[in-house]
Amino acid sequence: MTATDPALTALAQGWSALSLLHGQIESHIERLLQAGHGLSVREYSLLNTLSRQHDGDGGHLQMKQVADAVVLSQSATTRLVSRLEDRGLLSRYLCPTDRRGIYTDVTPEGLALLERARPTNDAALRDALAEAARNPALAPLVRAIEEAGVPLASAPPSAVARGAACAPAAEAVS
Repeated sequence: MTATDPALTALAQGWSALSLLHGQIESHIERLLQAGHGLSVREYSLLNTLSRQHDGDGGHLQMKQVADAVVLSQSATTRLVSRLEDRGLLSRYLCPTDRRGIYTDVTPEGLALLERARPTNDAALRDALAEAARNPALAPLVRAIEEAGVPLASAPPSAVARGAACAPAAEAVS
């Protein structure tokens, strides 16, 4: 392949369109979450991810799994967890069965904020996708997202009880 290869050019244009779509969506959601709830997109994503933990096997996420789910480095995720813990939205605790494990739960205050922010996030995502669909360069990507069948509304969170077994969490977070 050369720099002028049509396939390479098409790939670069597709990547550029995908990057543009992501940036527009994230920027729109960020503005509305900040204005309405004092949350960044990353903070919302972290709260949302951690709210889905459960008491069953693999229900508690290790920090690396959390980092992967919110698309941040482990150190950035740890700093984000610390900021949200300082705000009273998260709490950390040692796993009672493996003292090396440190887990994070969403506090009742964090769950309440997440519930208030969820409709804002979902509406902002729908609005941003609708706006992007009007752009001929982005419309195929929006259609692909819609055809993937991924629901835009989030499922309700489930609170996690502290004393549950701390077996390593499953590989992926959805």
